[in-house]
Amino acid sequence: MIQLLLSSLLTIVSLNCENLFDCSHDSLKNDLEWTPDGKNHWTSTRYWNKLNNIGREILACGEMGTSFGETHFNKAEENSLMDSDNTPSWQLPALVALCEVENDSVLYDLTCRSILRNAKYEYIMTNSQDPRGIDVALLYSPFSFRLLNHYALRVEPLKDMHPTRDILYASGLIISGDTLHVFVVHAPSRSGGEHATQPHRMLIANKLTEAIDSLYKIQPDAKVVVCGDFNDYNNNKSIRHIEEASLIDISKSAKGHNGAKGTYKFQGEWGSLDHMFVSPSMRQELSECFIFDAPFLLEEDEVYGGVKPVRNFLGPRYLRGFSDHLPLVARFKI
Repeated sequence: MIQLLLSSLLTIVSLNCENLFDCSHDSLKNDLEWTPDGKNHWTSTRYWNKLNNIGREILACGEMGTSFGETHFNKAEENSLMDSDNTPSWQLPALVALCEVENDSVLYDLTCRSILRNAKYEYIMTNSQDPRGIDVALLYSPFSFRLLNHYALRVEPLKDMHPTRDILYASGLIISGDTLHVFVVHAPSRSGGEHATQPHRMLIANKLTEAIDSLYKIQPDAKVVVCGDFNDYNNNKSIRHIEEASLIDISKSAKGHNGAKGTYKFQGEWGSLDHMFVSPSMRQELSECFIFDAPFLLEEDEVYGGVKPVRNFLGPRYLRGFSDHLPLVARFKI
């Protein structure tokens, strides 16, 4: 197995999938736009194209070196990558944190029915009170991460905010025999204005740091990874607060190899709303952290210049793309 041959390296990916919805209406959620008759005309064809795009993106995140992403996998090549016993330039990511995934059906289709199926990922996810029905999830390779425990941290909203996503917590044994603690976060958006919504993201930051503090009290040298979409940049209050909880933002200076200067581009400006934090004990084992901006995930930015992510929708226009966010990738020597 590739995982065993390269067992000294642990690869973790964090990705906002940009509205990974199925095509069915959930009567308890505001998801009508993601149905065949909705404004996005979200048909099964578009859904499966999206699933396979996300699967392809995750597989490609396992590429090593600075020339990643130049290969456009076809089905035979994807199977070859998964089945080969001698692929030193590629390793299946051990953990993949996902934001903006709708439900268990989507995760089942992604892990068991899309081009990602041969990876044999297992998954856990939240079932939060978000009114649109989007949640966070963690894919894990059972060859690299043996799940011990998991649960959702419910975040009770302030009186002026909509219900938001739970924080997902998981612990598991990695190949070194150590226990790794993982938190996946998708903080409230800036819709309504950055200043007005800042308390909403601080609520998430406080809930997260309380959980981290409790963990450190039991195990001061705990190996911890926190990742996801925080909807804030490095200089914002919520990010600084998380760093004050003995966590290191290893993605602070992360860049891509093909022009990306952040995980997200808005009106021509690159920035990183996505972050990956680790405990000091995990920081010692960090090999690299970068933005995965493979050429097939990028297109020319005709308005502002340079490149931008190939997203799935731009307003009402369907683009057959991947996501408006690029993945963060971190590798650890364990």
